Amino acid sequence: MNILQIVKKGDLHAQHGEVMDIANPSEEHAMLRSMVRDWVNEFVEPQAFEHDKHERFNLDLLRSMGDMGLLGISAPEEHGGAGLDATACAIVHEELSASDPGFALAYLAHAMLFVNNLAYNGNEDQKARILPKVCSGEWIGAMAMSEPDAGTDVLGLTTSAVQQDDGTWKLNGRKMWITNGCLDETGTPADVVWVYARTGTDDKGRVQLSTFLVEAGMPGYSVGQKIYDKTGMRASNTAELVFDDCIVPAENLVGGLGESLIHMMCNLEVERLTLAAMSLGIGRRCLDEMNRYATDRTAFRNKIRDFGQIQKHIGDSWAKYRAMRAYIYDTAANMKLGKAGHRLDSDGVKLFSSTAAKEIADSAIQVMGGYGYVGEYHVERLWRDSKLLEIGGGTIESHQKNIVKDLFKNPESVNQ
Repeated sequence: MNILQIVKKGDLHAQHGEVMDIANPSEEHAMLRSMVRDWVNEFVEPQAFEHDKHERFNLDLLRSMGDMGLLGISAPEEHGGAGLDATACAIVHEELSASDPGFALAYLAHAMLFVNNLAYNGNEDQKARILPKVCSGEWIGAMAMSEPDAGTDVLGLTTSAVQQDDGTWKLNGRKMWITNGCLDETGTPADVVWVYARTGTDDKGRVQLSTFLVEAGMPGYSVGQKIYDKTGMRASNTAELVFDDCIVPAENLVGGLGESLIHMMCNLEVERLTLAAMSLGIGRRCLDEMNRYATDRTAFRNKIRDFGQIQKHIGDSWAKYRAMRAYIYDTAANMKLGKAGHRLDSDGVKLFSSTAAKEIADSAIQVMGGYGYVGEYHVERLWRDSKLLEIGGGTIESHQKNIVKDLFKNPESVNQ
């Protein structure tokens, strides 16, 4: 049975006064977590080590998530999605990342950066045509914003789109660091990509960014290169995408001209929440591994968990893990998908969680010593994976800037 058919038997909104666990605010959220965790243990965990080691993306495994309804977790049911909330999105990302953050990142790029973006920003024709394909896994999606010379500085993007006499758009430029940009070792491009491009300037002389849906097979769309030898997240494919006089139909413009920043603001918030949830999964797994190891390992005729130095690593990691968990699921509970206005906490939760996950993974390696330093014991891989979360989806420096800016605008937020 489809996992979400079971979950949807209940209401994924806990009633007032019934919340006992902020990370599982309803029985249905707890069911979702249990089912995803069981699936991860059966199908994700056995392949995680080898796919990281050989820098292979498990495309078939990602497609199979469509059978469970997870690829369109936040998309409307009428277009093949599950129509679930931000808490459900966080749960799935946490559970995937406790086993294989690289695979979870590929899932995030598809389910959040493409599917959720289209579900909340596309028009009805675009959603009716494309959402069923990406929700089922027939198509794998990606989002292309970063470029070789522009990342956080979105107004510095140089990829351009010029409308032709027949109404089509001609795209030119290169996008860099695109998760799911290529699907295999032969350079097969993503089936569909959410692309941000310059379409001119507005009446005030500001850069005008617009959004396009580029599909495999459109002339001029190709993979420039698959990027190898990444520090972490090696189980997801990262690529450079090339748009060389790429012709895009007029109906593939999303929204109106110059509306990309609106799309970004709405979607960046859930992206940062789910990236934080990935950090939580990493932190939880590392804490579990070091805690069990500290019981099994003895030194000087004592379990190493009896030594104060080890207790500091485990104790501090527990506090960070619980703080991450509370902040992430509090933010999720207050986030309405498709609506901007949660930047202060979506930035704050990713800022805190990404660094906390790296610190917990580092402590796990220290507790486990030589065993923690080799891939067989997982924490070394999780430590490498955690670093990307301080960079991707917004650098920690950009989060610090945004938080200070928002607190200047709304100083009363501190005392709410």
